This record gives sequence, C-alpha cells and structure tokens, in this order.
Amino acid sequence: MEGMMMVEALLNGNKEAKIRAANELTELPSKQRHTLVECGVIAPLVSMLDSQDIVTTEAALFALLSLAFGSERNKIRIVKSGAIPVIVKLIQHQTDLIEPAVAALLILSSCTKTKLAIAASGAVEHLVSMLNTPNNCIAMQAKLDSIATLHNLSICEQIIPLLVSSGIILSLLQVAYDFNKSSKLVEKALGLLENIASSSDLGLQEISETGGAIRTLVEALEEGSLQCREYAVAILFLVCQSCREKYKGLILREGVMPGLLQVSIDGTWRAKEMARGLLQLLRDFSDCGSRRKQLKNVILEEIMKEIDAKEKSTEVEALRLVEDIIAKLKA
Repeated sequence: MEGMMMVEALLNGNKEAKIRAANELTELPSKQRHTLVECGVIAPLVSMLDSQDIVTTEAALFALLSLAFGSERNKIRIVKSGAIPVIVKLIQHQTDLIEPAVAALLILSSCTKTKLAIAASGAVEHLVSMLNTPNNCIAMQAKLDSIATLHNLSICEQIIPLLVSSGIILSLLQVAYDFNKSSKLVEKALGLLENIASSSDLGLQEISETGGAIRTLVEALEEGSLQCREYAVAILFLVCQSCREKYKGLILREGVMPGLLQVSIDGTWRAKEMARGLLQLLRDFSDCGSRRKQLKNVILEEIMKEIDAKEKSTEVEALRLVEDIIAKLKA
C-alpha cells in the first residue's frame, strides 16, 4: 500500500483497511514513516486506539510505537494528539494489551517534554498499582517497563511529590523484599528508590520510616547483584546521613557490617565510595561510650585503613581480610 493510500485508509477506510494500513506502517523504513507523520497519520491512529475491537487497538498501538521509537518530535506529537489517556485506559482495563501499552508509555516518557503530561494523566497511580499485582496476573516485562517508566518520570523534579504520594516507596520496597535480590526487577526497583531518596527529602524520610525498609536494604546489600548492592548502600548512606543519631543504631542492629565490608572490597567504584562514607557515619564518636563501643571503633579504624590500601592486595587476600574483620566484629 503506497503512502497516500495508507493515509487515506487510516482516515476513511473500513475496519479491515485501517488494520492493514496500521500493520504495514510498522514495516516501513523510518524515512517513509516520517513522511507519513507529516501527512497526518498520528491522529487517526490515536482514534483507532479507542476502538472496541482489540485487533484494531493493537494494530494502532504498534503503529504508534514504531512512529515514536527514535523520534522526540513524534513522541511529542503523539502525546499532543491525546494518546496518553487512551493508553492509560488500556492499562487499566485491557489485560491483553497491558504489555504493549506500558511499552508505549515507557518510550513516550523518555522525552523531556512529555513527562508532565504523562504524570498528569493518572498514569503514575496505575503503574504503581501494577507493581502490587500478583505475578500470575501480569507479565514480568510489564513490571520491568512500569518501573522504567516511573524512573523516566522521576527525572523531572516536579513529578517527585506525585510519585511519593502515590505509595510508590512502599511498593518498591515490597518488590525488593519479595523477589530475588539479584533479579533485574529488584535492581530496577532499588535504582528508582535511590533516585527518589536523593531527589526528595520527603521521599527519603518515608523510606527511613517505613517498617522493614532498612532490613530489606541490608539484605539487598548482602545478596544483590553488583548494581543492586550499589543502590542499596547508597540509600543506606542517605538514610544515615539524614539523621545519624536516629538511624545509625538501627542500621547496625540489622547486621549491615558483613555486607558493607564485602562491598567495600569487591563492589562497583561508586559502591566502594558509598561504603566508605557509611562506615564513617557508623563510627561512634562519643567520649563516654562503653569499652565494647571503643573496641568496635578501633576495628572500624582498622577497616578504613585496610580498605584504603586494598588495591595492593590480591582478591584472595582482600576476601580473607573481610572474613577476619567480620569475625572480630562478631566477637
């Protein structure tokens, strides 16, 4: 089907002609798709999204995805054409189209100029709700894309208060608690949680005061992937830094030291820096502490010195050092 015939079919054709045109559009080279956008194909495709026929809706959704991919201008045009409320409705009601609908939001949310419109559409609440949906009711990819979309939105500071008020922090912590700590889902959840913690005092306060949050973060520090452990130690550092006297004891009581020491030896570069910072915050500077506290401070001082010199050690020596220090802390 030629370009102008495709436009005509989308504008005035019957259901079968519109579906065929939308499907063929996804197979065109990007240059031809751009030409069709200039001819006005976005508006009829958005109208097709609101069809009662799932095949029509699906064809339009994939056509819009192909137009949005790699083009900031097309993303803006699709949003301005009223696509977001319809896509949100698909997420809310059309179970069979949840995955492509969330994928569409993910692509559209990557554009700076579309973030506020997406946030204002009610999308945040529905995306957060998806994180709480049982796994047998929703595909894992949809959850991953939901978190990635929310992360895109969190880059805009104006949206952070809406994210915090949506209940996202409890949902992300629940994901981190429920799933394997080395999974991609937990990694993405903690990445978003760190972004909120570093961007919002209110968000950081809610993380700090949510029951079980510190324990979940300590478990992620011990069991997570390299990236997951980096996010976990960064959040713990921010929590402790926000009110050292309030949270230092809580973090220590959750048994943070073994995981923290391990990260200080074999974590990412940033995780090692955060581990050093958290170790400094966990030291007890009081003059009237007990002998046990004083001994632990001496051990922490030893830890800091050894960490600074660890580049000179082999991996085996470094791991042996961690084991020795952990044994001292447990003594």
